[in-house]
Amino acid sequence: MKTDVAIVGGGPGGTACSLFLEKAGIRSVIIEKAEFPRYHIGESMTGECGNSVRALGLGDAMSRSAHAVKWGVSVYGRGGSNRFYVPVKGRDSQGALFSASTWQVLRSDFDSMMLDAARARGVEFIQGKAIDPIVDGDAVRGVRVRADSGLVEPVECSVLIDASGLSTFLSQMGLTGPKERGGYDNQVAIFSQVSDAVRDEGKASGDPIIFYQKKNHWAWFLPLNDEVVSVGVVVPTSYFAAQKETTRDFLIRELHELNPELKRRLPEINLIEEVRAISNYSYRVRRFTGKGFIAIGDAHRFIDPVFSFGMFFSIKEAQLAAQTVAEFLGGAARNGANPFAEHESRCDAAMDVIEELINAFWNQPLAFAVMVHSRHPEDCIDMFAGRVYMDEPSPGLLAFRRLNAMTAGKSRPQ
Repeated sequence: MKTDVAIVGGGPGGTACSLFLEKAGIRSVIIEKAEFPRYHIGESMTGECGNSVRALGLGDAMSRSAHAVKWGVSVYGRGGSNRFYVPVKGRDSQGALFSASTWQVLRSDFDSMMLDAARARGVEFIQGKAIDPIVDGDAVRGVRVRADSGLVEPVECSVLIDASGLSTFLSQMGLTGPKERGGYDNQVAIFSQVSDAVRDEGKASGDPIIFYQKKNHWAWFLPLNDEVVSVGVVVPTSYFAAQKETTRDFLIRELHELNPELKRRLPEINLIEEVRAISNYSYRVRRFTGKGFIAIGDAHRFIDPVFSFGMFFSIKEAQLAAQTVAEFLGGAARNGANPFAEHESRCDAAMDVIEELINAFWNQPLAFAVMVHSRHPEDCIDMFAGRVYMDEPSPGLLAFRRLNAMTAGKSRPQ
């Protein structure tokens, strides 16, 4: 089989990339090993993530769905007090902020909707596992795929997109840099879904809530629809191991002990899904583009789940990769050592912005709340929304950098 672009992974990043390519008149094929619908964590969209979904013409379908509407995010401090709130807001053509919304989604439903939309618009699909890339000299020319039937088939392409998420396909194959541990790797997330939770009233009933206990010890509460709430606890791996509990017992106890406001919202813990765990999830892959290939989203980097940027980066980088590939197929940067080097730098810089934001939250939570509410509220709203592809750093970002530098200085031995 020959195509313009082969995409490894049929999750939101891979399907979004195929849909943006389709809009540009570029043929692609999605390769996915899992049967859909499938369970997946990472359910909350930023404002700009919602805008990317709308840009694909899926806004009406999302509005008709049962997915929870998100107007902002609340963070409760230790003891259930010191709450701060960041609204979802957009920017108009004059640069003014306006009230906006996005969604939280049951991933089994959302991912299936995205894949169905891609196939309905003519994107080819292979149910099977990518085995290894086809390499010609210093360039990738395709990928070999083992279909469910057992048949191994080469898929030749001009560009290979790695949208494999945590599997980091191209890194595992040695085409990109190795998978390096990130700043939040020695942690474990334990999570499930519940019914009969106490939500905020009115339009805030779909808003996510974060409950802080101490540095790197927190919980999430994410309404997914009218019935289901995703709940999870993130702690240092050493703390979890010291409790000597099953994941189920650990989660239930933590949901009632971690923060009194969280306990109030879960008077009874009615689990409707199995309890799952992910450990050492923070990582980074360098050199994630090259001749004939681009990795997007989780396939090259994941920082920390605290403010739900995972799906945003997968879908936004899919959109940017589609634009970059269209320019490349049109003749741009054909002779460079890495035709996608500029795209790589842009994506890394945007993720660096979010890493500064998250580091500031964990290093100085009280100062962070002051930044959000008093010092730089508009810049913080922009960063939480995903407006992080900056030509020049905003005053708010510079303030976070100074805060993190001060914290790093204090932590150095004298």
